[in-house]
Amino acid sequence: MEETNTASSANSRRDFLKISSLAATSFFIVPRHVLGKGFVAPSDKLNIAGIGAGGKGKSDLASFSASPNVNIVALCDVDDRQSVESRKRFPKATYYKDFREMLSKEHKHIDACSISTPDNTHAVATLAAMQLGKHVYTQKPLTHDIYEARILGQAAKKYKVITQMGNQGGSGNGVRRMKEIYDSGIIGEVHKVLCWTNRPVWPQAIPTDKTYEIPKELDFDLWLGPAKKVPYNEAYLPWNWRGWWPYGTGALGDMACHIMDPVFRILPIDYPTSVECSVAGTWTFTLRPQDDNPDWTPFSTSIHLDYPRKDSKGNIKVSWYDGGILPELPEELLPGESFGNSDGGVLFIGSKGKLMADCYGANPRLLPLKDNQLLTIPETIPRVPNEDHYLQWVDACIAGYGKGVTSSPFEYAAPFTESILIGNLALRSWMLRDNPSAKRSSERYNGRKKLYYDAPNMKITNYDLANQFVKRDYRDGWSLTL
Repeated sequence: MEETNTASSANSRRDFLKISSLAATSFFIVPRHVLGKGFVAPSDKLNIAGIGAGGKGKSDLASFSASPNVNIVALCDVDDRQSVESRKRFPKATYYKDFREMLSKEHKHIDACSISTPDNTHAVATLAAMQLGKHVYTQKPLTHDIYEARILGQAAKKYKVITQMGNQGGSGNGVRRMKEIYDSGIIGEVHKVLCWTNRPVWPQAIPTDKTYEIPKELDFDLWLGPAKKVPYNEAYLPWNWRGWWPYGTGALGDMACHIMDPVFRILPIDYPTSVECSVAGTWTFTLRPQDDNPDWTPFSTSIHLDYPRKDSKGNIKVSWYDGGILPELPEELLPGESFGNSDGGVLFIGSKGKLMADCYGANPRLLPLKDNQLLTIPETIPRVPNEDHYLQWVDACIAGYGKGVTSSPFEYAAPFTESILIGNLALRSWMLRDNPSAKRSSERYNGRKKLYYDAPNMKITNYDLANQFVKRDYRDGWSLTL
């Protein structure tokens, strides 16, 4: 049986935060050759390649380049339109459309890779870089599929490179303060957690019956990556891909790595043993038969995951709400007091009290809010300098494997991502019309029930059709092999 702990064998997730925080402040990079004040020798710089240079990739590369210890040496993007600004910003970087070609030709000049593609290609690009011994920073969610998350977790142990998932709240002060409050015992034992977001904020249920010419700047075949071959359609990119199951992971995939991070960092849980959900109907958008598309992600959902505590003190139920659906407001929250922030939030419900935070685990506070006025819990966990998730990874890469430490290494991020994607498996099972000829709706959708998850084997045990969402079939030319 594969070990499922996300920290070392000697440390739980509850210990991980302290370890990573201490490490983040324990090293300082000094160049081997100092050639003047503020000058860093080229040999001492981290040479980064960007796989995905537009959209989020643009801002990621800009954040890495804020360090004087970084060179951006290569860029890759399937769409020349999206990569314009990055190519202007880093004119000396060699430019490619296919990351496989880039890695083949440039690997001797690259130390690390930033992966900021649609979710569909996260895993294949990340693993390819790791297999060449390159440190990797991969945007959230770490992978598109449950199986891919498991593979990257194994890869982190095998290839021994510095890794970081792009959930920047993991390096924030908020989640550390939240842990200090939780560890004080003031809210008691947590038995329930509520999480919510304002996503999706992208168009949903876009018809695809129109035909379009592929823009000359775009290599659409490369954009599809491992996904099945389909005709080009403007409904998919550059922004709307999050609303399509073959390319994105919906509202949960977009935001849970931010909002649920405190849950996994602080509470003694690993994988859920069951999941159930409900999905808002799209009746007004499915009047035409051709518009009833199983590849659409839902407008609004609620998801409920049941986790056994690792300390054997019962279970913790974690519930997720998106698309404008909110949990019931806690009775301790007075009229006019905010429930999280505009992006969402998280609420720990304990035996003695309640602890709430905004998106990213920011601004943690007890409920009722007046209780925070007399809060005297000391600050005991060291913070990441400037809460900088990007430069923490840069410094860790320069320090080297076994010395540099990051807030969201794949040993943590892969099981975290897998757990999140189990929620998406439930959503896709809910939407699966597995018996379309049945007269009763309840008989047409047999995945609309509580699903039981066998984590060691990555398998739903009571609805076999759900397991198609654990591991997808890659089209020819793409693979994921350790």
